[in-house]
Amino acid sequence: MNIPNSALPRIVIIGGGFAGIALAKKLKNKKVQVVLLDKHNYHTFQPLLYQVATGGLEAGSIAYPIRKVIQEYDDVYFRLTNVQEIDTTNQKVIAEIGELSYDYLVIATGSKTNYFGNKEIERNSMAMKTIPQSLNIRSLILENFEQAVLTTDVAEQNSLINFVLVGGGPTGVELSGALAEMKKAILQKDYPDLDIAKMEINLIQSGDRILNTMSEKSSQAAEKFLVSLGVKIWKNVRVTNYDGRTITTNSDLTFETATVIWTAGVQGAIVAGLDARSLVEKVERILVNEFNQVVGYENIFAVGDIASMESETYPQGHPMMAQPAMQQGELLGENLVKLIQNKPMEAFEYNDKGSMATIGRNKAVVDLPKYHFSGVFAWFVWMFVHLFSLIGFKNKAVVFLNWVYNYIRFDREGRLIIRPFKKKSFTTFTSDEM
Repeated sequence: MNIPNSALPRIVIIGGGFAGIALAKKLKNKKVQVVLLDKHNYHTFQPLLYQVATGGLEAGSIAYPIRKVIQEYDDVYFRLTNVQEIDTTNQKVIAEIGELSYDYLVIATGSKTNYFGNKEIERNSMAMKTIPQSLNIRSLILENFEQAVLTTDVAEQNSLINFVLVGGGPTGVELSGALAEMKKAILQKDYPDLDIAKMEINLIQSGDRILNTMSEKSSQAAEKFLVSLGVKIWKNVRVTNYDGRTITTNSDLTFETATVIWTAGVQGAIVAGLDARSLVEKVERILVNEFNQVVGYENIFAVGDIASMESETYPQGHPMMAQPAMQQGELLGENLVKLIQNKPMEAFEYNDKGSMATIGRNKAVVDLPKYHFSGVFAWFVWMFVHLFSLIGFKNKAVVFLNWVYNYIRFDREGRLIIRPFKKKSFTTFTSDEM
C-alpha cells in the first residue's frame, strides 16, 4: 500500500464512518502512525440520505472528503480500497490493493441492510445505506413517474406510482414523510397529466407501533403526522416475499408495486478472518469487551455498528446509531494512547443524549432523557442538531440554504435523473409502444 515505515506503533482503521472518523480525529498528532482504509473516499452523513433520495439535497452536501479531514494530521494516511480479510496470525490486513501490517487494528466497518436471508427480497427491493443507493432510489422514483405517463394500462400505472416502505424505524418514517410531501406539493405540478391522487405511500411495520425504539408518545405523534400526510400505515404485518411486482405478507394482504424500499433492519458489515467465537451470528456483529477490544484478541478493536458490547443495560449491544459510534471512537482514541503508554484504559459508558425523527414540514418528534415533545419546536431542534453534526462549514451552509429555500418555495429542486437506474424486473417499452 506504499505506507512509509515508522518507528511508531501503526494503528489501522477499517472504515471512515462516524466511529472511524471520530477515532482518527482523537489520534491527531499523537505518537502513532494511523492508516485509514475505506472503499469510498468520503464520509457519509447517513441521517440525511433520505433527503438525497427524495430530491431535497444533493449528494455532495452530505458527503465530506476523508483526505480533507486528515490533511493536517501528522503521519496519518488514507487508502481507497475494499478490505477482504484480516490475517490475525501475521497481523496483516488483506485488501484489494495489497497487504498492510498492523500493531493495532480497529474495525469500524459499520452496518449493511439486513434482508433476514430472503434473497428474492434482496434482489428486487431497494436499500438505502449509501449515497449511490440513495441516488438509485431518486432515479427510480422519477423514472417510474416518467414511465407512468407513457402507459395506458391502469394496473401498470398504479403499480408504478405505488410506493411501499418496509420497516417503521426512523429511516422508513422519514422517507415516508418526504414522499408524502412530494406528492402534496411537487408531483402534481410536475405531472399534470397523471392523477397523483392515486399515488400511494404504504409503510409496513412488523410490530405494533412505528418508531418502536422511541417513546410511545413519540410513536403515536409520528403516526398521527404520517396519517395526516396521507401515508397508509400497516402494523403487525410481516413481508414474506417480493417478486419485483407483488408483495406478499403473513396475512391475506398483498401490494402491487414497482418500488419497495427495504428499511426493516441492519446487520454488521463483517470482515472475514476473525475467530467465529468473536461473532454474533444473527446480526453479524463483533463481540467486544468494555474497552471495545474484540473478544479473543488483545490488539484488535471494533467500534460503532459492528461492535456488540453486551451489558446488563444493553444485553444485545448498543443501538446501531451515530451517537454510540462517535462516543466509542472518541474514547478508543484515548484508550489506544493509554494502552501504548502501558496505562489503564477507561471502560466505555454510553451517554444516551436522546433520539429524534422528522416526519415533514413542521413535524418531528424528539425524545430527550427527561422530555418528550413533538411538532414545530421538535422540528427546529431536529434541524439544528443535524446541521451541527455535519462535517464542514460548506456542507452546513449548503444544507441550511437548501432547507430555507425548500421551506419557502415548497420545492425540492434535486429531482434529477443524473444516473439512470432500471431494474430488470420492470416493464420496458419498445419504440412502437412509445
